[in-house]
Amino acid sequence: MAVKDYIRERFFPHIWCAGCGHGNVLSALLRAVEQLSISKNEIVGVSGIGCSSRITGYVDFHTLHTIHGRALAFATGVKMSRPELNLIVTMGDGDALAIGGNHFIHAARRNIDLTAIIMNNRIYGMTGGQFSPLSGHGILATTAPYQTIDHDFDIVKLATAAGATFVARTTTYHAKQMTDLIRDAILHEGFSVVEIMAQCPTYFGRKNRLGDAVEMMEHLKNTTTPIGSKAKQENPDLIERGIFVQKELPEYCSEYDKVIERASKG
Repeated sequence: MAVKDYIRERFFPHIWCAGCGHGNVLSALLRAVEQLSISKNEIVGVSGIGCSSRITGYVDFHTLHTIHGRALAFATGVKMSRPELNLIVTMGDGDALAIGGNHFIHAARRNIDLTAIIMNNRIYGMTGGQFSPLSGHGILATTAPYQTIDHDFDIVKLATAAGATFVARTTTYHAKQMTDLIRDAILHEGFSVVEIMAQCPTYFGRKNRLGDAVEMMEHLKNTTTPIGSKAKQENPDLIERGIFVQKELPEYCSEYDKVIERASKG
């Protein structure tokens, strides 16, 4: 199947702002699925609420557009009832890690076979540009006209500590790596997290004078580096990208099948 076969063309043109990073992520997701040659009937896309969550409206899979912060909870229910399906959960930083933070931690702890794609543009874009848990200290937002005093946290470290068995990070600038990481995450049996640092020129970029989409993507290029690079040693402030965790542990649905088997013998 070609990329276009996975798209609901009747819902285009999309609603995203010009230069929004979510379009880059959608493209990478579609290319990853195309490379894997997965049947549309074998994929379920799940999202919550936010600009990023609109992805489920544009892909021609089975899809659930759910409520804010609860995408992983819905996805868990689908996976438990139909474990043979591939569950891809697309979320923004606020959706996944503010109201959805507890669901994220426990999905990782259980190691249920879901692919969580987190588009981290460091802002609530759909509702007017409020700062999110990932905005960071000293950022301007509509709810922080005199700069934020909240500190952010590291998605990779959080996912790793919570028990995710596949953890990766990339940016919208690094298009090929983005596709490769999403593909690897889908193939991994267990809870997979792919953080994608993305640009929001309309709110984050404009408020913080970071320029247009092209300039913001250049910024993502210049402030990140591959894991373990010499550049990181020379400049510790650079953010690393690549695969941080990839390990095998018992998957939740498989373990639950064993519980059913033991119960049926009892």
